[in-house]
Amino acid sequence: MTAHILIVEDEAGIRELLMDALQIKGFTVTAARNAQAANAAIDNGIPDLAIVDWMMPQVSGVDLIKQWRRQERTREIPVIMLTARGTEDDTITGLEAGADDYIGKPFSTRELIARVNAMLRRAGSLSEVLTHDRLKVDTAARRVSIDDNTVNLGQTEFKLLSFLIGHPNRVYTRAQLLDHIWGLNHYVEERTVDVHILRLRKALREFDMDHIVETVRGAGYRLAPA
Repeated sequence: MTAHILIVEDEAGIRELLMDALQIKGFTVTAARNAQAANAAIDNGIPDLAIVDWMMPQVSGVDLIKQWRRQERTREIPVIMLTARGTEDDTITGLEAGADDYIGKPFSTRELIARVNAMLRRAGSLSEVLTHDRLKVDTAARRVSIDDNTVNLGQTEFKLLSFLIGHPNRVYTRAQLLDHIWGLNHYVEERTVDVHILRLRKALREFDMDHIVETVRGAGYRLAPA
């Protein structure tokens, strides 16, 4: 499996150039010509990385990234901003809006691919398949399946499940899970963990697998032995 890249670019020629360059390197690519199409694409699955043009009609790339950063489901999508606006102030504006990297037009496709690969490595989106009993988690495709049936999970539930499967036989407190899943700079209450554990179990219950996420009374949560 390979990483899934979302391209958001209103110019057809540049959009096709990016698609060709990324697909040649083996990436799965979805292209959108505006913010509305990009959000519709995300409804079908969170990409591993997005390349977003700044200057788009109606909703600019900067405003689109700000929208994503305000929403839990899209908050952590790595974003490379692509634009002809290349001043220092423009760069700062793009980064402060939530972009993780910034490439000016015209651009080198070799440099772009290098930056995409570097960002995916930092984000931990390189292909890895974790298994537990009947459960399979593809971290690159962000797909969870049980007996080859897809399990629909929100982004946070996916991260919780991936983390627990990647660290079997260990009990994690709510505080530890907050640090690992939400990060040290996110200030949310510990009971938030309980809410997302309930959502995860509800999704797994359809396949009689909710028991794999165990509550350890007075301690926290762990993955049940296979």
